[in-house]
Amino acid sequence: MNCLFCKIIAGEIPSTKVYEDELVLAFRDIAPQAPTHILVIPKTHIPSVDGITAENSAVVAHIFEVIPQIAAAEKLTNGYRVVSNCGADAGQTVQHLHFHILGGRELTLQMA
Repeated sequence: MNCLFCKIIAGEIPSTKVYEDELVLAFRDIAPQAPTHILVIPKTHIPSVDGITAENSAVVAHIFEVIPQIAAAEKLTNGYRVVSNCGADAGQTVQHLHFHILGGRELTLQMA
């Protein structure tokens, strides 16, 4: 598979890991949009939010259990944003489900 995030999971491409367990990997975004910008991805390849099914949704629930732990470890005490882009029109550039944790400053509510 020629998936950038699958290659990161396999260790073929380096990343700055902040969290890892048997189901998920979290690492710092290489082009941060906020002082803290972390990507949280399932180790199982799911193309996007559209690919979530009854068979794989437990990993997504687990991601949302892990996100607050990561935010606490990053000291995002004043809040943070969780974003997932789905499809080209939404700006999804890697076809592997991922959630952005953005924080470390006050974020605007601007919608493009």
